[in-house]
Amino acid sequence: MNDQYLSNTYLVADELGGSAVMIDAGGPVAPLLEVLRRGQFRLTHVLLTHHHFDHVAEIDQVLEAHPGTPVLIHALERDLVSAATGTIEPGEVIETGGLRIVALHTPGHTAGMLSLLINDTDVFTGDTLFKGSVGGVRAPGHTSYADLRSSIMDTLLTLPPTTTIHPGHTDPTTVAEELETNTFVRIWRGLDPEGSASCTAMGEPATLILLGDDYDGGYKAWVRWPDGSDDIVPGSQVQGAAGVPE
Repeated sequence: MNDQYLSNTYLVADELGGSAVMIDAGGPVAPLLEVLRRGQFRLTHVLLTHHHFDHVAEIDQVLEAHPGTPVLIHALERDLVSAATGTIEPGEVIETGGLRIVALHTPGHTAGMLSLLINDTDVFTGDTLFKGSVGGVRAPGHTSYADLRSSIMDTLLTLPPTTTIHPGHTDPTTVAEELETNTFVRIWRGLDPEGSASCTAMGEPATLILLGDDYDGGYKAWVRWPDGSDDIVPGSQVQGAAGVPE
C-alpha cells in the first residue's frame, strides 16, 4: 500500500516458480519485485483497473525489471497511460498458468474502470467498492452515480457471498460483509432509510442522503441535487447539515 495515497498494488501468483500478474502499479513496487525474484515467478501481465496516477505511478519500475511485460487497461483509458501496451475488453478472459482472470466493466469512478475476478474467488475492485465505502464520481474521467451504483449492486455484489474483495485502497472485505455493513449498500437494498437533511455540497444546495465513512478515515457523501439527480462527493465538500464535521 502506498503510504501517501493508501492505494494498493497487488501481486497474484499461482504457485512458486509459476505465473504471476500485477494488478495496478501505484507503488511502492520494489517489495513485489523482490517477491517475484525470490519466488522465481514469471510476470506475465500488468493489469490496470484505471488510469489515475495513484494506481499507475511506478509502472516504469516494473518494466525496467521485467521488460516487454504486457500492460493492459480498458480501451477507453489506454491513451491516458503512456506505458500501456494493449487493452482488455469487458468480459475478456485472460488465462495465465493456473490463473483465470475475467475483466468486469465497473464504471462510475472512471469510464473504463475494470474489476478483475480471479479464479472465481477473489475480485480486485479498483476504486469502485471499498471496505465500508464506495468510489466517488467526481474524479477525472468519471461517469455517473447511476453507473457506480449499478457496478456495485448489479455486478460486484451479485458475486458469491464468500468472494474476497480486494479494493484499490486499504483493507480487504467480502461480498457478504459489504451487503450487510456497507451503509451505502444498505440503503440501496432498502434496509436503511435515506437521509433528508438540507446541506451545501460543492458550493450548491443539496439534500444529504448519507454521510458515510471513507477508506482514509474521512467521509463520502451521497447527495441529491434539486433536479433529483444523485451524486457521490467528498465528505469535505459538504457543509451545513447536522452531524457533518466542520
